[in-house]
Amino acid sequence: MGCMKLARWALALTLALSAAAAPAQIYRWKDEKGRVHLGDTPPPEARNVEKRGAARAADTVAEPYALQLARKNAPVTLYSTPNCELCSQARALLNARGIPFKEVSVVTESQNQELLAAVGTNAVPSIIVGTTVQRGLEEATYHRILDAAGYPKLGELAPRDQKEPRPAPAQAEASAAEAPPSGPYAPGARRSAKRQER
Repeated sequence: MGCMKLARWALALTLALSAAAAPAQIYRWKDEKGRVHLGDTPPPEARNVEKRGAARAADTVAEPYALQLARKNAPVTLYSTPNCELCSQARALLNARGIPFKEVSVVTESQNQELLAAVGTNAVPSIIVGTTVQRGLEEATYHRILDAAGYPKLGELAPRDQKEPRPAPAQAEASAAEAPPSGPYAPGARRSAKRQER
């Protein structure tokens, strides 16, 4: 009899472990205010519940609601340039706080124009949080702006490891193409005295 109980217990444990390892079902629903939510268990009062298919275990760890809301209402964009020490510090601050952000590495004239239009100057690093613009790096100001936008405070989110963006080959070529031609045969260049004598 003891062996039978032990076998049943082992079977129950095996089933429980296999159920835990199985992909979770994800549901999508709207609340009474029309906001969309994703999760593995919709509340009983949820309307328009849709099955979104099974998700991997890593996908079931949803962002905290405060982060979802802040990202929707006040997305973060960081403007930087390659090999800029202050830009690296700004990126490190956002990563340490766990804030998802878009980074624009300004390498072409069109990106420089985008920076001027968005920020009003070509100073980097510059950060935009929603409609708030901060030029340069002031750590206390960055934290204050992120707090005001509703982002979770330092230590509440897992740190991120977003790297400095690498310019695409097309960007590098465009940057080279936008540079004015130089050299002795460039338009407007003065010819050497020998050539003028001929």
